[in-house]
Amino acid sequence: MFTNKTPWIVLLLLWMGGSTWWHVCKIKQLCGDSPPSATAPVAAASAVMPSLIVVDGDKLNWNVPGNFSFAKSGAVASEAAVGNTLQTVADYLKANPGRVLTLTGYYHADEQNTTTLANLGVARAEGIKAKLVALGVPAAQLATRGVQATDTNQMPYNTPGDSLYGGLAFAFDGLKTEAAQADTTVAEKPKTEEALAEAQKFTSVFEPIDLYFKLGQSNYIQTEDTKKFFKEAEAYLKEHTDKKLVLTGHTDDRGPEGVNLELSKARASTVKNRLTRAGIKTDQIEVNAKGETEPKESNATLEGRKANRRVTVVVQ
Repeated sequence: MFTNKTPWIVLLLLWMGGSTWWHVCKIKQLCGDSPPSATAPVAAASAVMPSLIVVDGDKLNWNVPGNFSFAKSGAVASEAAVGNTLQTVADYLKANPGRVLTLTGYYHADEQNTTTLANLGVARAEGIKAKLVALGVPAAQLATRGVQATDTNQMPYNTPGDSLYGGLAFAFDGLKTEAAQADTTVAEKPKTEEALAEAQKFTSVFEPIDLYFKLGQSNYIQTEDTKKFFKEAEAYLKEHTDKKLVLTGHTDDRGPEGVNLELSKARASTVKNRLTRAGIKTDQIEVNAKGETEPKESNATLEGRKANRRVTVVVQ
């Protein structure tokens, strides 16, 4: 027999049943047969930052839970998660002048290389090399190479996919003989601008070559190899009007950073003016300025500062 309270009792029972189902099935997740909601969001798996390990036999064993990171298609490493790793490596190399460190930079096939170097991996390795040189490591103890990553775990993207973890590997070569060390020191550390210029060898217009200047002079020092480079470059650019000759100016670290940036640009622009008079079209010459940010030798020595005052040229 129904009364006028029956509808309210029915609604109460339905509410209690629905609440019980929600608590058991949705909150406690105990309803194993319940199909997942078609609209329920799926949490993306977070990329795990690989640890950084730098080992050289039983002499050096540096294990960091964090690692370097890069913006996608970026060449500049973030060191936020590696602490004083570079200082540790620099101190080790300076204390062991017979050891040579090879820096391998990795890159993904879907990244864009906007640098003047052969690939993004080389650019990443060269960036770390420059920092080690700035910490006093002789450039002769450092080698670089670039390798395309074949395994995502080798250099994983973070969850949004706009940056990468890792991307660098450190490997030490065998001990050199004292004679080899001496020969390397003589060959790789020219003491004058003329010697620096002569040490630059032409292989291809697609391989960078450095131009050097005597102190206080605006014209670069010409050598047989620089003449070959520009002769080949001029011929190539005439046939390939979509290509450019890229001039990148560099300085040492003496003086304010802003002044050095302008100085590097002015020196590269001077080279451009000379090349346009020689017949290369203005719109096929691009000028960049790096100032003191990309040294190739340590600025702690006079010879190193001479090596850093240069204009790098390459066809792209």
